[in-house]
Amino acid sequence: MDLKDKVIVITGGGRGLGRAMALELAGKGARLALVDLNQDDLDTTVALCAEKGVDARGYIADISDESAVEKLFTDVVSDLGTLNGLVNNAGITRDGLFVKVKDGEVVSRMSKENWDMVLKVNLTGTFLCGREAATKMIELGTEGCIINISSISRSGNMGQTNYTATKAAVQAMAVTWAKELARYGIRAASIAPGYIATEMVMAMKPEAREKIAAGIPTKRLGQPEEIARTVSFIFENDYVDGRCFEVDGALRI
Repeated sequence: MDLKDKVIVITGGGRGLGRAMALELAGKGARLALVDLNQDDLDTTVALCAEKGVDARGYIADISDESAVEKLFTDVVSDLGTLNGLVNNAGITRDGLFVKVKDGEVVSRMSKENWDMVLKVNLTGTFLCGREAATKMIELGTEGCIINISSISRSGNMGQTNYTATKAAVQAMAVTWAKELARYGIRAASIAPGYIATEMVMAMKPEAREKIAAGIPTKRLGQPEEIARTVSFIFENDYVDGRCFEVDGALRI
């Protein structure tokens, strides 16, 4: 896919990985629909993309709400004329041990509230946006690509029962979508980032970041731009379909 003038939706597009993706794709000439819940973050990213001479627009939407997602994609097609791709990037964490034990006694458990919250955004939100993007592209007769952002934590990570479940699921959904949607010229793939130097990670204490980096074979955190370039590669290579790309500095081999 030649990205010039292609319309790409990025959820969680206001900051972090989403902003890096937006700037990478803007540099390729893509027209962007950025989705977030924070208006200030959206405005900043839209302005940065506009500086690259592309049409970028911000949309406030709760991706876990079915009617909101349907309206979002209707608005995007109405505003930008078509749809060629989606990056399902939005996600949250609510970490905690499955069962926490102290002195032989269970003192806390992962709450159903935190389980439901993470599944609602990370899994249901990805499902709804993917379904609506596929629907619009089929109706419009446009070929395109859907990318789900998974995580190397999809293989299991302490303190993240809820998060790992969603990240395993969105990777598996991309495989399923690739098989189902290929007949319509729509590809699907996923990316499993390792530890990336986003605002959230960089807000950690320096000693904590250093400990994380020391455990990575490349001895450094990944940069958001490195994930963004992987997004660009998947969009541009029309024979990439159904695969998950681990971008983690050899942390998981």
